[in-house]
Amino acid sequence: MDIPNPGPELSRTTAGALVRTRILIASVPAAGHVNPLLPLARALSARGHELAWYAGAEYRTKVEATGARFIGYTHARDFDYSDMAGAFPQRAKLRGLRALKFDMKHVFIDQSPGQLRDLQQITRDFAPQLVLAEPGVIGALFHHELGGPPSALLCVLPLVLSSIDAAPFGLALLPSATALGRVRNRALNLLVERVLFRDVQRHWTRVRRSVGLGPTEWWLNSVTRADLCMQPSVPGFEYPRSDLPRAVQFIGMMPADAPSDCIAPDYFRELDGERPVVPITQGTLANETPQLIRPALEGLAGEPVLVVVTTGGRPIEQLGLGPLPANARISTYLSYPELLPKTAVMVTNGGYGGVQTALAYGVPLVVAGATEDKPEVAMRVAWSGVGINLKTATPTPDQVRNAVRAVLDDPRYRERARALAAEYARYHAVQRAVQLVEDLIDRNSPERAGKTPAAPPGIEAAT
Repeated sequence: MDIPNPGPELSRTTAGALVRTRILIASVPAAGHVNPLLPLARALSARGHELAWYAGAEYRTKVEATGARFIGYTHARDFDYSDMAGAFPQRAKLRGLRALKFDMKHVFIDQSPGQLRDLQQITRDFAPQLVLAEPGVIGALFHHELGGPPSALLCVLPLVLSSIDAAPFGLALLPSATALGRVRNRALNLLVERVLFRDVQRHWTRVRRSVGLGPTEWWLNSVTRADLCMQPSVPGFEYPRSDLPRAVQFIGMMPADAPSDCIAPDYFRELDGERPVVPITQGTLANETPQLIRPALEGLAGEPVLVVVTTGGRPIEQLGLGPLPANARISTYLSYPELLPKTAVMVTNGGYGGVQTALAYGVPLVVAGATEDKPEVAMRVAWSGVGINLKTATPTPDQVRNAVRAVLDDPRYRERARALAAEYARYHAVQRAVQLVEDLIDRNSPERAGKTPAAPPGIEAAT
């Protein structure tokens, strides 16, 4: 990765020189929340900033490789997000809306008081000029509200904000900015906050009060309480919003790191053949069972394509797939920079990072996902014209086969994906994020203010 050299486009103090600052990074212990921060952390470290990173113990090696000092959880719970059944046994029998509400309350909101206590202690010891987090660390937003340092977020989901031009996040409905559409949007926003998710909103209010904060709007809108909210996407893949807060800044696709054990397999020589290459992935989170991989393998077994399966790190033998079709290959991890330039269409369950990466390479998509944010990602794929949304996490072999055929046969999907790739190419996510972060630090620097700021309430000044 090229690290941007100091230049006029980057933040400087009033004296004209870049300032070495202390930045505290915070993330929950999930690959999809940690990985997008890695290239940004490396770039900030290379720029001379001193970094501390509050993260789960599983990610210590990755954190320290960026040049940051690792700080583990003390009061917050450290658990494996890829094993939600083990971390939350009571969640195993929940499905659909009940599972989503459980995650909102207990996987995210309930962790915030412990995160807040940890961040307050770290602030006393490390005295950061900025806290850079991802939205899963709700305690970082509480910390900022209670007088902590300036805050920046690197988002890991599609835009979750309520809008007059879009339906509430989680309903997976197409946007509408017409007069009738805005009436629909207002009604649905009230329905979500005050009826469907009323218990979540009440839970959110109780937790806020427990840390000394008052009630606030729909909890997903809390991301706008940060000074900066960086969206790792492009406007062409996100619903247009006339009321988008100024704090939200598109930065393009944040490049993903290849896993350390990711070695191009021998079968990669076959990718240069005449058969269209069709990768299948269930990402790194919702991949316990092959609910997409199995029907996709079956549906494409007789097609003139080369199917390339990646398990997202899940051991292959755990999936119980049995003998693979003759046109299929499988690995635990694959290098997207090597695979995607040779890909005709990707079949995915809709992980946000993987979809962004595919589109940055101009690859059209077939999406089948129904957990976490995946229905919203899938709907954006259909809305932007870059692929087909199967609207299920458990498609039949016929559904997958017919969708792949449709994308391969209709050039409009590829043309639209390539148009989005051109838009992604105009953004340089790491450089843009560095610029935004340094500008935010500069705007809040003592030199700019002309005085040394007092320690925030409850936070001791560093010695």
